[in-house]
Amino acid sequence: MRQDQVKPELWRPLLSGTASRRQLFAYAAGVAGVAALAQVPGSANDPSPALRANPFTLGVSSGDPRPDGIVLWTRLATEPLADDGFGGMPPEPVPVRWEIAEDDRMRRVVRRGVATARPELAHSVHVEVKGLRPGREYWYRFIAGGETSMTGRTKTAPDPRWNTEVAFAYASCQQWESGFYTAYRDMAAQDLDLIGHLGDYIYELGIGATGGVRRTPLSAAHNAPTMTLSQYRLRYALTNSDPDLQAARAAAPWFVTLDDHDVEDNWGSDLSPTGGTPENFLRRRAAAFRAAFENQPMRPSTLPTGPDMSVYQRIEYGGLATFHVLDERQFRSPADINARLDPARTMLGAQQEAWLLDGLGRSRSTWNIMANQVMMFQLDRLTDPGLQQLNPDTWDGYAAGRDRLWAGIAERRVSNPVVITGDAHVNCAAELKADYANPDSPAVGVEFLGTSITSGGDGSDMTAGGTEWLASNPHLKFFNSQRGYIRCRVAKDTMQADYVVVDKVTTPGGAASVRRSFVVESGRPALQDA
Repeated sequence: MRQDQVKPELWRPLLSGTASRRQLFAYAAGVAGVAALAQVPGSANDPSPALRANPFTLGVSSGDPRPDGIVLWTRLATEPLADDGFGGMPPEPVPVRWEIAEDDRMRRVVRRGVATARPELAHSVHVEVKGLRPGREYWYRFIAGGETSMTGRTKTAPDPRWNTEVAFAYASCQQWESGFYTAYRDMAAQDLDLIGHLGDYIYELGIGATGGVRRTPLSAAHNAPTMTLSQYRLRYALTNSDPDLQAARAAAPWFVTLDDHDVEDNWGSDLSPTGGTPENFLRRRAAAFRAAFENQPMRPSTLPTGPDMSVYQRIEYGGLATFHVLDERQFRSPADINARLDPARTMLGAQQEAWLLDGLGRSRSTWNIMANQVMMFQLDRLTDPGLQQLNPDTWDGYAAGRDRLWAGIAERRVSNPVVITGDAHVNCAAELKADYANPDSPAVGVEFLGTSITSGGDGSDMTAGGTEWLASNPHLKFFNSQRGYIRCRVAKDTMQADYVVVDKVTTPGGAASVRRSFVVESGRPALQDA
């Protein structure tokens, strides 16, 4: 097999969802060669096919900042919502020039090059730029087919010796047809060093012809659950075509992890919750992972191998903060609330759990932030003292693993562990306990759970369920059921979390405001009003 071309007999079955497991891994090996070749510097004189329109309809983004570099991303698509998932692009490579500069007018260019956008990777580009200065703003753009992309802003991580303050935001759960991405418009206006997405970037469910509350006509290709690579590509194209999301993606570097709806609701390990054979589910997972890579500012090293993808990672921000980004889907034991206390069960898998505890133990950062998909604090959803109602999909279904994690954190004397979470479509702030059966047991950390961007519709400030949650769980200090995101500022002595909410998302023009703010003092795992 030539490195610059994956054989059609390998990629066509993956597009249609008929690939065998052998074909999945053969396809992955072929595309890995293409991805590696795409990183070899090209030439501005490389032949370029004629493009029918502006190919930068899906915007630009950057990700995974390091002190000396960044990843730059774009995906070419002249017709982003073309039903076949190829974005209207010709089935041939396209040279893409890229530039990164020290000013927003792109006059002081410090690095430039040519990447190759290949059809095997949906004409996506992932450029690892090195040789940059730490803790510095940069601006970047792409040029292809005689067109120039929008200019994005990015920022490198601080020098490991610095204690520079970090401003970041995070979000999750952005079902396109459930509302407008108003929260991202507000996020894009903030002066942020980093943005995190904690999962459910897309939803795998079929979308009606009217586009839900957006009232945007869609072709019949959208009105089916995503199962194949072409369908996942189309769903990402729909999501990434939103102008408010594009603004946020171009405003600061991102890190991304995956949750259930990025593949299938409530999936875990190699199993689909709706039944079917593991092989069929792995085909679907391989397609979902491939599309996620193609549409996010991920490093080329995260390119999936068939149905497997390296998601968890560590991002260091000077001496002040380390982000431990987790994967709580690929390695978890099957959901079983009755086995929650079984020490053999795991949320993270043995290898990732060891990686996390080792990294936490070696960290010299003042703050250690675990970017986590599902709720970690115990949540009893009933006020009856004789009954408990726990969710098997969250850490409550893996209580022995949670206890083991926090015992390891205590043993290693980890500095200021903080958990940030998505998934639940509500805002919560909680103190994490060593023993939830004893309300007076000491707090071992705090958790800031952020609501959805759109999923669940407009929501409300309080619900009957929220009232019950607060009454049943004394360690839960705040509940809110509106849409929005969480904005944080990390300093040497404090970390502040602002719960930004949007008054409406089912119609355009919603207003964003800070509903509540909490402060955590270094060395004191307790929630205080800011």
